[in-house]
Amino acid sequence: MPYVAVTALSHVGRIRDHNEDSLVVGPWSLCGTVTENPQTMMFPLGSPLVVAVADGLGGQPAGEVASSLVVRQLAALGASLDSEANVRDALEICNHTVYSAADGDPGLTAMGTTVAGVVVLSDSLLTFNVGDSKVYAAGQDGLRQVSVDDSPPPAPGHRTTSAVTQTLGGSMEFVAVEPHIASFPLAAGDRFLVCSDGLTDPVPDEELESLLRVHDDGRAAFELWKAAIEAGGPDNITLALVRVGE
Repeated sequence: MPYVAVTALSHVGRIRDHNEDSLVVGPWSLCGTVTENPQTMMFPLGSPLVVAVADGLGGQPAGEVASSLVVRQLAALGASLDSEANVRDALEICNHTVYSAADGDPGLTAMGTTVAGVVVLSDSLLTFNVGDSKVYAAGQDGLRQVSVDDSPPPAPGHRTTSAVTQTLGGSMEFVAVEPHIASFPLAAGDRFLVCSDGLTDPVPDEELESLLRVHDDGRAAFELWKAAIEAGGPDNITLALVRVGE
């Protein structure tokens, strides 16, 4: 019987004092957890399965609150995410949820989060993102980013930038979002990586691709985390590997 294996890990990194990343895998949301031991969950292929990472905005209050609100909302809506239109509507609800929670609470004012993820359907896969958290297709032809970064070009001589041009929440007044959503055919053996920039900022795509070429599931997740830690672990590191099996 076809199945989906999801291997996930979330870690504070080496510099931050707490984890502002949150993760949703199907009906389960993991918020502010810290582990260097990847956990693998198995699901039958068929009903919509949402897997997403939300990265609370650093430098602004309550990033962990914003990210947890978003993944909990996606977990609650997961079974309905069977089309691009429904994913778009869900992200609009998430955006309103973050702003509503911040309204009237000075401790939450302008909190915000990125989000990136996939919805696995019976014969296709939807990708979505707002902000600069990423989704990659990890196929036999190599690693290919399929999310669209909401960020300005890096400064000359730099590989990455910490600036984002679109987030869920993140402003004093409500700002609508235009999510990036795409659909891809799905086949046994397909793999996708969903992650926060705590992985991709310190670890170049070439190294990610090399590790995914030789490792799968739990070992792959551990080696990706280890590469980010060895590169300084400057931010929270959250990732989920999604693999379709038979």
